[in-house]
Amino acid sequence: MNKKQIVVLTGAGISAESGIKTFRDADGLWEGHDVMEVATPKGWNKNTELVLDFYNQRRKQLFEVKPNKAHYLLRSLEENYDVQIITQNVDDLHERAGSNNVLHLHGELRKVRSTADESLVYNWDKDLNLDDNCKKDSQLRPHIVWFGEAVPNLTLAEEITRTADIIIIIGTSMQVYPAANLIYTIKSGIPIYFIDPKPSVSKNQFKNLTIIAEKATIGMKKLCKILN
Repeated sequence: MNKKQIVVLTGAGISAESGIKTFRDADGLWEGHDVMEVATPKGWNKNTELVLDFYNQRRKQLFEVKPNKAHYLLRSLEENYDVQIITQNVDDLHERAGSNNVLHLHGELRKVRSTADESLVYNWDKDLNLDDNCKKDSQLRPHIVWFGEAVPNLTLAEEITRTADIIIIIGTSMQVYPAANLIYTIKSGIPIYFIDPKPSVSKNQFKNLTIIAEKATIGMKKLCKILN
């Protein structure tokens, strides 16, 4: 018998418990920086070295943190379900927890890409510096989708979400577009579980919505009892 498909939409809230800071709750500041300076093409062109240093620090931080219980509980659902994770996070904590199907909407910190050819993507765990070039001799940049840039994996994410039998939303307000559109591509009437200490949705917005107003680790414990 085919396993039911769970599609999980995750955001910064699931990684926060591992110690990764977010900018959503800090007036647009990300680790003390204006996001427009470090997360836009304009910022990159204005001060490339600042942007490179910013992501070098974020990359280093990844090796100081570990997946938390919520990440591992999502992995455990694969025993009984076909689990597809669509994340807005740029960390690799889902993968390190063992999840097998992870789609990153906003890029990945441990990858870089060519400024001349977006298809040239490289795994990268060290600092990225000026004059680190791709095979076409063009500067490499963080493999991050910045504000104002297209989201290449959005179409694939919509296709995955349409096939879901169950939706789980963890640690994301689902109010940042275009990722927020994914909630409107799901099949009508399927169960939706929303885990967030400050839920941004109400039960009159979606049919079969269950709100678990907890942080990710506690919320996932409660949800696993429901699903298993």
